[in-house]
Amino acid sequence: MRLSRLTHLARGTAIALAATFSLGAFAADMPGKGVKVLPIKSSIAEETFQTELVMQGLKDLGYEVGAIKEIEYAAGHIALGNGDATFMADHWDPLHIDFYERAGGDKKLFREGVYSPGALQGYLIDKKTADKYGIKSIDQLKDPKIAKLFDTDGDGKADLAGCNPGWGCEKVIEHHLDAYGLRDNVTHKQGAYSAIIADTIARQKQGQAVFYYTWTPYWVSGVLVPGKDVVWLQVPFSALPGERKDVNTALPDGSNYGFQANNQRIIANRAFTDANPSAAKLFEVMKLSANDISAQNLRMRDGENKPADIARHVAGWIKANRATYDGWLDAARAAAK
Repeated sequence: MRLSRLTHLARGTAIALAATFSLGAFAADMPGKGVKVLPIKSSIAEETFQTELVMQGLKDLGYEVGAIKEIEYAAGHIALGNGDATFMADHWDPLHIDFYERAGGDKKLFREGVYSPGALQGYLIDKKTADKYGIKSIDQLKDPKIAKLFDTDGDGKADLAGCNPGWGCEKVIEHHLDAYGLRDNVTHKQGAYSAIIADTIARQKQGQAVFYYTWTPYWVSGVLVPGKDVVWLQVPFSALPGERKDVNTALPDGSNYGFQANNQRIIANRAFTDANPSAAKLFEVMKLSANDISAQNLRMRDGENKPADIARHVAGWIKANRATYDGWLDAARAAAK
């Protein structure tokens, strides 16, 4: 009888230990269980893919991830600093440095690692016009005859398909118009970039001259291919606004497009990352190539732009890069121990 009791106790202890171990393993695998996350992004639809990839990583760590809220960059940085949002996957460094500092800088925001390196920005024109008139630098548009080649509304001035207010790039463009003496000959067209660039592409396909601003990674350069359909314009010298006035924007190969090369980085509320080291590590180690972003963005441009399409793109990327993705999760889980 006594032996039976001991056996029963031993079995009970084993079951309890197994349950405790199981709970411990679950906690280690799902360090974010019960923690809510609010992702934000700008109105640029093509940022959804990058954002949802981060969201999926957080979900696989157990976090309760809400739907993406759209907010432009300046206000988004403030929301992150105040704790009204959790993370943004498309902070451009150094383009958004002023937004970052105004939102509290490193004291209120977390910014470690580089999500996607080497993003470029600048001005392009169609190759046919560039070759015919020998246009290589934007300051050649100081010549009214050259500027008129890119006139779309009949006022004699070049029309630049430009940057939305609030994105940060518009401040650089406006500064360039003054620094390069282009104000009298160039009109900076602003509005919904997707509509403006769609019109630009349509005109180029019809054989008309075009002049526009864009960035990489983005689908535009997959449709208007630099070196084939269009060419980058150089700037005569580096000229950035504000505290970056002395920054050299030339690239290692000597090209100067007027903008600094940027890294896209994940930024987050500092209080959240301090309390959630697994999420902080995930934000730090995730990396996505410019080519992968551009390829997905082009699929969106070609019609695969519904939420179900983007979710499929994210799942497909994870499947094709399983070892890399699992490595991110392993690093995140290890940080929580």
